[in-house]
Amino acid sequence: MRVVSGSAKGRPLKSVPGNGTRPTTDKVKEAIFSMIGPYFEGGAALDLFAGTGGLGIEALSRGMDSAVFVDMEQKSIDTIRANLKAAKLEEHAEVYRNDAGRALSALEKRGRVFDLVFLDPPYRMKHGDELMLTMVQKGLLRLGAVIMLEHESGYEYPENIPGFYRTRQAVYGETTVSIYEFEAAPLQEEESGKEGNDESAN
Repeated sequence: MRVVSGSAKGRPLKSVPGNGTRPTTDKVKEAIFSMIGPYFEGGAALDLFAGTGGLGIEALSRGMDSAVFVDMEQKSIDTIRANLKAAKLEEHAEVYRNDAGRALSALEKRGRVFDLVFLDPPYRMKHGDELMLTMVQKGLLRLGAVIMLEHESGYEYPENIPGFYRTRQAVYGETTVSIYEFEAAPLQEEESGKEGNDESAN
């Protein structure tokens, strides 16, 4: 594995020891960024099931200002830190060992807001859409934020998740990549409509 493009192009990335992680291949990674970028003019990224950190590191290399990396496994955390150092991007990153739910709550308390989110949970976990809705509830997404959801090809997420719409989808063997864009929280839309009606009545 390596950084495909950007400021850290060509830097080799370590794999997590053992068979517990399923790193995104360079081929799929390049395809993902051709769909969502390929380059960025700043912004904050969240790599929630980071594994090796390859996706978040690629985003930093391609122009994101900062990235938060989260994983449950200490082996992954050590690998992410090593890969950030190899790519000379550690100053732009925060790395946390935590599960996804607790991490989102912690990020909410810190007032973090993201422009780009990578969701690549283990294939046995089918709750990517629930995590997206949780991020909306916690105010973690900037309007227009892009969500990259990587999942098993045999499992299909809805085309429209409340507050999101799917812009692209591509299948690479056993892996499917679905790209969603955050439009607005449905409740926020309703409340803004009510406020507009109240103002017109006055």
